Amino acid sequence: MSVNTGAEDADDIQNMSVNPENSELSTKLEALYRSINRRNFVHPDPLEFLYRYESLRDREIVGIVAASLAYGRVTQILNSVGKILSVMGPSPATFLEKADTGTLDHRFRGFKHRFAGGAHIRDLLMGVKAMIRHDGSLRQSFMKHFNASDPSVAPALDGFCRELCAMGDPGHLVPLPGRGSACKRINLFLRWMVRTDDVDPGGWAGIPPSSLIVPLDVHMHRIALHLGLTQRKSCSMATALEVTAGFARYAPADPVRYDFALTRLGIRDDLSITDFGL
Repeated sequence: MSVNTGAEDADDIQNMSVNPENSELSTKLEALYRSINRRNFVHPDPLEFLYRYESLRDREIVGIVAASLAYGRVTQILNSVGKILSVMGPSPATFLEKADTGTLDHRFRGFKHRFAGGAHIRDLLMGVKAMIRHDGSLRQSFMKHFNASDPSVAPALDGFCRELCAMGDPGHLVPLPGRGSACKRINLFLRWMVRTDDVDPGGWAGIPPSSLIVPLDVHMHRIALHLGLTQRKSCSMATALEVTAGFARYAPADPVRYDFALTRLGIRDDLSITDFGL
């Protein structure tokens, strides 16, 4: 395997928020970040759809759609997200402004992504439409529930997700934080929208990266167990918060800093955790 292990870019140095604590794991995580957290390692990932949209009003809609469908085989995810965005055209925000329930029901009839059908997509998008119409943007809707004094975005997730469900039943596309879900996909969406580096496009001001939660799924849970960041056996919100706290020991201002690079190790055949001595 050949990866770039050269000096960090100037903007990477400027944004670095790593704890000066000298530890072997910290050194290895930083080496992984510098090598893998790059645009050329993104494919295959639903995140790549966000790069197509310069307007934040479009990008946040694309982000919520892409993150909501981010489960199952990655090829199926990319295919499903691509189908939805092809229907929504060059500006998903403009499409959604003009669409009503009947339009969405017709345009997504027959859509299928594992357990999700066209009705789930319709109700998700109607929830998004209602939030934007009421608050001006998804960011503004989230900020209604966010309190900067909270240790993480966890308390804000419940209100935001409930609003997404207000216009129907998007099913499992929207998590239920009150039931202890790790909320992997909504936390993935927040990582994309809040952080700004070579991979995450950002755009949502007012939410510090320090408040983000690691998007915990089975793969990341396995990595966290391997790194000794948790001993919990379930992929719950409690586990996600514990894993986030573990990463915060090394990057307190940006605990999800290593999420993208670590998850590449289970997605790409040309990368292995042993390549970085982890």
